[in-house]
Amino acid sequence: MSRRRSSIGNRPFKCLGKILVEKNIHLPEVCLPEPPLRRPTPCEERHLFRQAMADVIPLADRGIVPPVRSVKPPGAQMMEDPDTEAVRQLKRLVETGDGFVLRHTAEYVEGAAGWVPPEMFRRLHSGYFSIQDHVDLHGLNLPAAKTHFDRFLEQAITTGKRGVLVVHGRGRCSPGPPVLKKNLTRWLVSGRWKRWVIAFTSARPCDGGTGATYVLLRRRPKQ
Repeated sequence: MSRRRSSIGNRPFKCLGKILVEKNIHLPEVCLPEPPLRRPTPCEERHLFRQAMADVIPLADRGIVPPVRSVKPPGAQMMEDPDTEAVRQLKRLVETGDGFVLRHTAEYVEGAAGWVPPEMFRRLHSGYFSIQDHVDLHGLNLPAAKTHFDRFLEQAITTGKRGVLVVHGRGRCSPGPPVLKKNLTRWLVSGRWKRWVIAFTSARPCDGGTGATYVLLRRRPKQ
């Protein structure tokens, strides 16, 4: 079996042992200090360090490097506590309503008489379509509200209105679910008006919020 060749090409001390024997050169033996039986105390460590550094001569012209201070770039801002930002947003929400997303509440409603793209609901609720007329059903009982609503929607369709607003209230005074709001949804998706309705959503806060509904109408009834 052949001996494996070493992967190290340059070996300058390969023949050192042979040369020392031929020239009868004896190297002094190196005596390593015995390992300590116990770990030295901090005071003993300082004494050993001073003893080891006794013959060290400090450099004459030794420059002392000052501590590096981080330079704040122009326009940079200190990282702010996230709790501080949360309190600021909450205060702005309470005082101005800014940041309040109505679609994330339980009172928000949206629907259609048939399938429509989800983007349609977002556009309708965000005010993408202009409101051309409105009706207020506040304070009416259910039969009177139905008559008033039918008359309003028939006139809106006859005059070519596309975007209308129906104010019905949030039903806070009702012992159960809001009566007008619940029935309005049924009137829009069934009966004679479902052929004319494209979609409906709760209004923005400036138009009544969940106490009003945007309705988007067709130009012609759906066949």
